[in-house]
Amino acid sequence: MITLKYTIIKTIEQYNTYCNILEELIIRDDREAKDEVELLTLLIEKWDNEHNAFNDLDPIELLKVLMDEHGLLAKDLVDILALSKGTISKILNYHKGLSKETIRKLSDYFKVNQEAFNRSYKLINEVNKHFRNASLMNTRKNMMEV
Repeated sequence: MITLKYTIIKTIEQYNTYCNILEELIIRDDREAKDEVELLTLLIEKWDNEHNAFNDLDPIELLKVLMDEHGLLAKDLVDILALSKGTISKILNYHKGLSKETIRKLSDYFKVNQEAFNRSYKLINEVNKHFRNASLMNTRKNMMEV
């Protein structure tokens, strides 16, 4: 019987091992290992799709988890998203929602489907607190109107 070098991922330990091997192959930039890189990528993506916990997190919780996994601080998002420190703070503290452009940038940077960030979630902004979710995040009411 032929023993395969790689098989369908069945455990988190196997997943982590394959991720480490893939990372080493990419760092070495070994042209001869192109098929191996493609196979590992497919196996890892299959595991990710089946074990994706992103749906359990709102977009801001997801962003915080991804920042932690990548060793990023809020100040790092200033350069990544081309936003001010104040805007980043408002986003991370649920005072401001994610714009379409911000969602695109986050998706590209973290290599995550845009749908993970493009879901409604509750804001706590005083101006917009009467809205139930971030889908109306940029709506501002003139508080001086009668």
